[in-house]
Amino acid sequence: MSSLDLCYLTGTEAIEAYKARRISPVELLEAQIARIEAVNPKLNAITYKHFEQARAEAKIAESRYANGSARPLEGLTCGIKDLHSIKGQICTSGSRAFEHYRPDQTAPTVERLIEAGAIVHIRTTTPEFGHCGATRSPLWGITRNPWNLDHSPGGSSGGSGASVAAGMTTLADGTDGGGSTRIPAAANGAIGYKPPFGRNPDDREHPGETVLTYGPIVRSVADAALMQNVMSGPHHADIFTLRDKLVLPPKFDRIKGWKIALSMDLGYFEVDQEVQKNTLAAADIFRDLGCTVELVDIGWDYSAFEAWNINWQGVFHSLSTELMAEWRDKLDPYLLKIHDAGEKLTVKEFYGVQRTRFDMYQKLAPIFDTYDLLICPTLAVPGIKANHDNDDPDFAINGKKVDAFLDWAMTYPFNLLNQLPIMAMPSGFSKAGLPTSIQIVGRTFDDLSVFRGAAAFESATRPWAEKRPVI
Repeated sequence: MSSLDLCYLTGTEAIEAYKARRISPVELLEAQIARIEAVNPKLNAITYKHFEQARAEAKIAESRYANGSARPLEGLTCGIKDLHSIKGQICTSGSRAFEHYRPDQTAPTVERLIEAGAIVHIRTTTPEFGHCGATRSPLWGITRNPWNLDHSPGGSSGGSGASVAAGMTTLADGTDGGGSTRIPAAANGAIGYKPPFGRNPDDREHPGETVLTYGPIVRSVADAALMQNVMSGPHHADIFTLRDKLVLPPKFDRIKGWKIALSMDLGYFEVDQEVQKNTLAAADIFRDLGCTVELVDIGWDYSAFEAWNINWQGVFHSLSTELMAEWRDKLDPYLLKIHDAGEKLTVKEFYGVQRTRFDMYQKLAPIFDTYDLLICPTLAVPGIKANHDNDDPDFAINGKKVDAFLDWAMTYPFNLLNQLPIMAMPSGFSKAGLPTSIQIVGRTFDDLSVFRGAAAFESATRPWAEKRPVI
């Protein structure tokens, strides 16, 4: 097996090879370190490297496989987003304000990944405080997409998505408050899972924030299940975590006979023609798997964005106000717009978000009375430029000008209905060689059906899904 092949093993493949003594955790880590040194200068997807600590942990993992004490993620490398706390380790959140910050605790899901044997060899880039769908920050600069260096890997977990796609890590984590796990998974041809709110514990920095979830960014559905089984379950840091822990199986039943709803635009998005073509092709794959796929009208409108944005502005204003006196002139200018808009919100506007959530679910819930799953595009475009400007007045889809901030990401509406489990899956490539993606959406807390649908779709699309970016 070549060094590059090692870099692109899925986690489940690596564990199988470890157990059979075909490779060792040390070999895989060294291959990925070499890969990082070769390609990250072009991508800028990593903030900190922890190679010496990782090497020591890989040797321990090797001995654990030898003596039969291997843990569920033993010896698998895992990139952790530089927005997620690890006790004593610098966590910058992409901001000069936190350039030297060392938290005194570890985010619950990250703690679980480490305790399960994952090796944190890199921290991955994020836009400042994870505030947008393109990964660039005043502190770390622009992160680029391994499929096309002129394009963004998405965000806010863009460094994680790029690192998985480029073979620099086996696993990575993300947070999803408006699509920040699914957007980079889509942009990088990876798989990203947004679990239902309450399935995985959130962090201590955003207590009770119902649009936010932690989840995996990986190369296979089995790896998403592997990480989910470690990350999920009740935790004392988060009162909203569900008491009953869901354990996903290693393999999933077929979905023949299922009924699947298809929405191309969720009621109001402008969607690029290439994305539409690949989404329709994905629908045909489900039909080939024995499913009935029917177009539905969800009937949502732009009030979904207005509600999500009000929540985003209000939460960020609350979290960032104390920074403004010292750091205002050093923050991303668009971040200041979000903060200042949040300051002007009224209680009536903020609570109005709940009314919109209610109305949206009244339109969606009846669809799930008839259909087992919903599929739709993840992103309305094949990609955005690496230097994407959230204020770009000329940003357009199909020649129609749209808001550059998030009118191209069909992810955030589902964060308002955050009990829905969603998997972002590669659906093909654009003519420019950029990945496209679909979202597989399930009923509230029905993770298992989403994984079954994703695994079935993956089994039928694996040949092109194994393509690798040339960088």
